[in-house]
Amino acid sequence: MSNTERIIRLKTVLDRTGLSRSTIYRKIAEGTFPSQVKISIHGAGWHESAINRWISNPAQYREENPAE
Repeated sequence: MSNTERIIRLKTVLDRTGLSRSTIYRKIAEGTFPSQVKISIHGAGWHESAINRWISNPAQYREENPAE
């Protein structure tokens, strides 16, 4: 059984959360949505576990170390 952390891209995050792209980036800036993880020079994604935590309780989610 593998316990690896998956990185998911923006399209998947949009589909799973139902939020718009601009809302996601606004919430990241506010610290109320998980920050992206840089995966290459031009690519970024999110830890799937962080998105799952947000989905389970979006009203109470606070980023531990918000992006500045």
